[in-house]
Amino acid sequence: MMEAQLSFRRVGTAFSSLLLLTRFPNLLIVALTQYLTAIFLVGPKTIWLEYMTSPRLFILSSSTVLIAAAGYIINDYYDVKIDYINKPERVIVGKVLKRRVVMAVHTIFNITGILLGASLSLKVGALNFLAAVWLWLYSNQLKRLPFVGNFSVAVLTGLSVYVVALYYDENTSLIHAYALFAFVLSLVREIVKDMEDLKGDAAFGCKTLPIIWGIRRTKYLQYVLLAGLVFLLINMAGKVSDLWLKNAFFLLILPVIYFTARLARADSRREFAWLSSFCKWIMLAGVLSMILY
Repeated sequence: MMEAQLSFRRVGTAFSSLLLLTRFPNLLIVALTQYLTAIFLVGPKTIWLEYMTSPRLFILSSSTVLIAAAGYIINDYYDVKIDYINKPERVIVGKVLKRRVVMAVHTIFNITGILLGASLSLKVGALNFLAAVWLWLYSNQLKRLPFVGNFSVAVLTGLSVYVVALYYDENTSLIHAYALFAFVLSLVREIVKDMEDLKGDAAFGCKTLPIIWGIRRTKYLQYVLLAGLVFLLINMAGKVSDLWLKNAFFLLILPVIYFTARLARADSRREFAWLSSFCKWIMLAGVLSMILY
């Protein structure tokens, strides 16, 4: 009886560790984004239940989530030493889960995600394959290069929205605009995370923008990106006829301005961590605005 309880506890610990490793809340946001995109931007609102229960949409979203989860896994696999400096309390690879188990799960997730995408469309399967390879390159090499790593993650974030337009091929212009919004905001967040992780990255020879340029000059780039984000939201508001959605785009400018003001004053790891979390809330608000279309 005691052995069974211990075995069950180990399984529970491994499962909860896997959820942490794959950033489960982030995966839920990815799935939510794709479902809202399909329900509110692709099909007529009158058939929302049809999209909600669609096996095709479930497969599409599952394939994207699996590729994203594999990306988080391989990123932590390569970042163990850096994470022991930046976030020692959150290290899972080699500490809670064995490295070979982590790599096995990563491989299974990638293969399953690619095959699920290919079962829907060769274009989706090819995009998933590209994303899987790109995420591996990012974790292994690209993230240690200035800007290239940040750009890679941002592109892949945008692609998680774009793939819905690729598959359904409806209302593509608005979906592309949301994908661009996700890309720019993700790029801003990735650079903020580099500011947050400056100490650990520098210790292992990473050449991120805050290390190469310094915090001040990196902030100047952030201001340009945030100005571009504001311009994008104004442009999106100008192109939609629905008054509620138009107002939502204008309202999204307010947290972006607040974020910019906080960024200008930020100079500690805690403040950069807060800004990184705040980016997620802006992203979520942007995703939820789809409901108003």
